[in-house]
Amino acid sequence: MIPFVMDEGRMADAPIVEVDGLAKSYRTPNGDIAVLRGLSLSVARGEMVAVVGASGVGKSTLLHVLGGLDRAERGAVRVAGSDITAMTDDELVAFRNRHVGFVFQFHHLLPEFTALENVEMPMRIARRSRSECRARATELLRRVGLGERLTHRPGMLSGGEQQRVAVARALVMQPTVLLADEPTGDLDEQTAESLHGLLRDMHRTYGLTSIIATHNPRLAAACDRVLRLEGGRLTAA
Repeated sequence: MIPFVMDEGRMADAPIVEVDGLAKSYRTPNGDIAVLRGLSLSVARGEMVAVVGASGVGKSTLLHVLGGLDRAERGAVRVAGSDITAMTDDELVAFRNRHVGFVFQFHHLLPEFTALENVEMPMRIARRSRSECRARATELLRRVGLGERLTHRPGMLSGGEQQRVAVARALVMQPTVLLADEPTGDLDEQTAESLHGLLRDMHRTYGLTSIIATHNPRLAAACDRVLRLEGGRLTAA
């Protein structure tokens, strides 16, 4: 079993995310399509990085590989001091649950559960106590401005409120890395701006290292660094 506990002394000055020579392609009836071509990336602890680029260029694929939702064909990926390319599927599940928080364009909340129950879910999967799950999820929902919506199911919430629940769920396990894939892409301009502020506030408050794929220039400009994905590689935007 690959250890998931970071060596804080060794990791103090080391990048939280390190990628070298990453390659990923997809097989189609017309042949393979290369999406990532020897891509490299280094993200420091506490950094907030935006990844921009045209639709279909591979931003989602990159985040999925970084978070262990998909596997690359070649290259090394180290997240929080662990080589995720060497992990088994079961190890990746445990690693994601402990170290990676995901926010997607569509919230993917479970419709039959309340906001509180949705946020508790990663902690329940990790077999944390019911009292700990309830306390942590309640705290986060209050942090994102939904303290009065704890017992509301997703269908009773607006799109912006649903995405705030998704942010709280992503943070409930106190992840090392937050990966957000077009988090404001399904929201109107005013609601998107509010979510921008929330993401920045959560990033600072919880000492996150964040990588955000976005088409939104205002969200990208608010990050510490902006990278463009083009031709399967990242360059400074």
